[in-house]
Amino acid sequence: MSKHKVVLYIAMSLDGYIARPDGSVDWLYEIEGNGGDNGYSEFYGTVGSVVMGRNTYEEVLKLADEFPYADKPAFVLTRSGQPPAPHVVFTGESIDRLIPRLQQTSEGKVWIVGGGLLVQSVLKLQLLDELQIALIPAILGEGIPLFPAGTAPENLTLTHTERMGQIVMLHYQTLRS
Repeated sequence: MSKHKVVLYIAMSLDGYIARPDGSVDWLYEIEGNGGDNGYSEFYGTVGSVVMGRNTYEEVLKLADEFPYADKPAFVLTRSGQPPAPHVVFTGESIDRLIPRLQQTSEGKVWIVGGGLLVQSVLKLQLLDELQIALIPAILGEGIPLFPAGTAPENLTLTHTERMGQIVMLHYQTLRS
């Protein structure tokens, strides 16, 4: 069985934030994209499973009437017990066990949805293969950083860029990919 790639696909402000201090991502909707979904559907079609932190999960629930990843196995990392929820598995499984297991069992890429602490952990454990970062032309001034203080240093290789209206999509591979 092949090992599927682990990919971070996320939007970031010019000053490195993925959300406002309260977790809000309302600023994403103020930017002119390509008039479509800015490549999201194409990317999502390659995804076999999604992984996110609990705070990211809570924000995702605020953005839509229905859970947007209901058609994929979705894992929410949490340290505290959560009541069962439709479409997700709450797990306290360590990332260094969960991610390799999903790489083997997923029917496509393992998407690291966010947030910053999860990104920090997968980088530290060298579990990330690709980063696809939508650089949004907005300066937030403060917020939740994509790479929190203490994130392990990492050198990346830029594989290509795409312009979608005012958004620039940066595609990177880790050097071990």
